[in-house]
Amino acid sequence: MPPTGSRDLVSSGLESGAAGYRQRLPMWIRTRPPTGEQYPQVRSILSELKLGTVCREARCPNLSECWSAGTATLMLLGTDCTRRCTFCAVTTRSPHGVVDATEPDRVAEAVARWGLRYVVLTQVCRDDLSDGGAGHLAKTVGAIRARTPGTRVELLIGDLAGHARSLETVLAARPDVLAHNIETVERLSAEVRDRRAGYSRSLDLLARAKTGPSSAPVTKSSVMLGLGETEEELIETFKALRGVGVDLLTLGQYLRPSPAHRPVDRFVTPEEFARYRVEALDAGFSGVESGPLVRSSYHASDLFEAAAGRAET
Repeated sequence: MPPTGSRDLVSSGLESGAAGYRQRLPMWIRTRPPTGEQYPQVRSILSELKLGTVCREARCPNLSECWSAGTATLMLLGTDCTRRCTFCAVTTRSPHGVVDATEPDRVAEAVARWGLRYVVLTQVCRDDLSDGGAGHLAKTVGAIRARTPGTRVELLIGDLAGHARSLETVLAARPDVLAHNIETVERLSAEVRDRRAGYSRSLDLLARAKTGPSSAPVTKSSVMLGLGETEEELIETFKALRGVGVDLLTLGQYLRPSPAHRPVDRFVTPEEFARYRVEALDAGFSGVESGPLVRSSYHASDLFEAAAGRAET
């Protein structure tokens, strides 16, 4: 789930954001209120164990659907990010090196209670830490492996400031999927992402994730649409990601969290998303999720299994 979107989308077609902000949304962007019996259980466990989720912090439009199905994307290393991207709803603030050493065990406890066979973990960027939080991420994967060995773990990481040693620490924990979001096309990257991030750095991280001593079996990335990219630039991004061996791709609509964030350039239609999915599969990705409300961890287990099945055939 890239950090885009709104916490609640209602049937009126208005997006709810910060400080009462509203914007009119097209008919094809709608979500339903929580109906699944697992929703209160997920909320209760998150509250009891004091865990953060990208679902809430990034105001993901799929929160109700995922929590009702008994899943959530857990956000590690707190809820304050040291980066300030123009699309992101997560709070920008330096945690000044503070890390909660109990978090890995609490995450493993939540995974065990939910009975998850597949979990997605993500992080806030922590430039205040010398390793970008890599050691903490690795400990969390290890804690889940110890508690529920059969659970597949997808780890969505930041760029770790480009440090190869930090990436190797994460890869040595053996996540089943190593994900890192390139977010947008090369031309827009400097406008959309924090100045410390970069299109080339993201490609380099994804390339090293496939070729390092502890290479990831599956890598994944995500692109937001509606930021001002052209179709030609999008296709070039597909080729660049495939060029560094990325296996899985998600494509979703950027939704503006507040008036302080980057405006939406346009709303991409479902028909365009369907066409881009075909283009991405033709580029060689093993699995692609593409749609207005798709986020990087949306239906992550289904995408992983579909890609595995595709590889077997």
